[in-house]
Amino acid sequence: MAKALTICATSLLLAVSSGVAASAQVKSADPSGFASSADVQAQIREMLAAMKADQGFMWRPLVRDGATAAAIEIWKKPGRPAVHPAEAEYAIVLEGAGTLVSGGTMADAKVSNPNLIEGSQIEGGVTRTLGPGDVILIPAGIPHWFGVSGDRLVLLGLKLPSAR
Repeated sequence: MAKALTICATSLLLAVSSGVAASAQVKSADPSGFASSADVQAQIREMLAAMKADQGFMWRPLVRDGATAAAIEIWKKPGRPAVHPAEAEYAIVLEGAGTLVSGGTMADAKVSNPNLIEGSQIEGGVTRTLGPGDVILIPAGIPHWFGVSGDRLVLLGLKLPSAR
């Protein structure tokens, strides 16, 4: 299972870094678009150690290409329902278990910043159980919410500009 998860995470990282790698061959041999399985596990350990006892969420970039980052997200508590108006969200579950509710409509929507609208709940969404190796793609403008089952839900996530 760990090997399959590593292959999934590596596939995402390769897809994210393919443009970086192609341009790096021309410009330089900078390996910053790559993180090994050991790097991923080390970052998860570091993030867990840095989280405060009551902290419910932490996000930290793993690899970056300018403003685009593939990041580790650690959820220990459920967040608020969210919509990213101009960005799709792609993620792979690395560890833990949780729930994804997506679609439907978001109640009490309030703009937190230009890239984030948050609400109190999602009405009429589809509920899915999440576990290691699951792949998620939430189109821009779609309400979504992550719940946590057990200790934590760890995702490798990436925001992508909307194709709309």
